[in-house]
Amino acid sequence: MAQNTIPTSQKKSMTEPPLKVGELASRTGLSVRALHHYDEIGVLKPSLRTQSGHRLYNQSDVERLQQVQSLRLMGIPLEEVRQLLDGAGMSPPEVIALHIAKLHEHIALQNRLAERLQGLAMHLDTVETASIDDLCQIIQVTTAMEKYFTAEQLEVLRDRRSSITEEHMHEVRDSWNEIIPKVRNAMAANVDPASPEIQAIAKRWKALVEEFTGGDRKIAQAVMTMYQNEGPRLQEQLGEVPTPEMFVYMGKAFAAPK
Repeated sequence: MAQNTIPTSQKKSMTEPPLKVGELASRTGLSVRALHHYDEIGVLKPSLRTQSGHRLYNQSDVERLQQVQSLRLMGIPLEEVRQLLDGAGMSPPEVIALHIAKLHEHIALQNRLAERLQGLAMHLDTVETASIDDLCQIIQVTTAMEKYFTAEQLEVLRDRRSSITEEHMHEVRDSWNEIIPKVRNAMAANVDPASPEIQAIAKRWKALVEEFTGGDRKIAQAVMTMYQNEGPRLQEQLGEVPTPEMFVYMGKAFAAPK
């Protein structure tokens, strides 16, 4: 929809004259180019134009610009800013409340970073030297987990991890290193998933998953998705990990009549 030119009556009733784009840029510290970009993508369209088509910004436009910049300071992308402001509209208290929520998210992110660094420091304490590859693999695993699990799920997993000993963690890894090759060999030999051999493996598999997830199905699904998408990377760091084909095969074993 085309912007309006300034009616004579409106010019008289304005408490402050509208600002040209250069004037607004100068007074706000923004560049003219940025304001043109805001106009082009619909984040801030000037309400008025001169007879010759030059942009003019009235008080409501400047108020919207203040909201745009506040939301941008929170790290919200411009397209999301536009959607927020064009939706139900946002009052100053709502913008502040959103800013507070974003700050809490930022604090949580910093806390997770601190935990990652603490875990890395603990790992370095247990080895004499750590190569760049070792460090990169550790970072890959922690980053992968943050990608597939919610903050609440990660907190549950951290609590479960802190409740078991290092010795038991090694026992769990040894169990997976034993089970996964057996499943791989059974798949290669076309062993029926309903066979007693695979049913015994399925029982151990399920017990290990439930111990890790606490029986939470959503966490179990996130684990499966992570292994399906990040399998090769995780295998470098963790050793044997399930493949997408294994999940399909074991799914048949779980579904087989008992």
